Amino acid sequence: MTHYQTLLKVSTTGKSFHNITTKLAAIVTESGVETGLCTLFLRHTSASLVIQENADPDVLVDLANFMDKLVPESAKYIHDAEGADDMPGHIRTVLTSTCESIPINRGHLVLGTWQGIYVWEHRQHSHVRELVVHISG
Repeated sequence: MTHYQTLLKVSTTGKSFHNITTKLAAIVTESGVETGLCTLFLRHTSASLVIQENADPDVLVDLANFMDKLVPESAKYIHDAEGADDMPGHIRTVLTSTCESIPINRGHLVLGTWQGIYVWEHRQHSHVRELVVHISG
């Protein structure tokens, strides 16, 4: 079995979705694995990994609006050491995920027609997020 691992750094621009599908596809190609599994782990507690529709950007807008209503920054949180968006970012990450696994077949990620892989930044300011990409097969 082959194992390939790399660190992907994603520069975010504040609260938004960052499509990393193309970058991950290139890493899968670089790994040389034809059949296997791509495991992703985001090393942060105020950003998430999501697999979501990549065709209609309104889906991402609706998701962001829903999350803003579900976890408002205006609530009274005890933990606010890094600002009003800090604790809501942690809660949003708990409600989503920091780890995903995607099958690899014929050297390609096995995603649905309309699926893309995103880093979802939950904080107001820009950050550099680190994603561990582990490919085995």
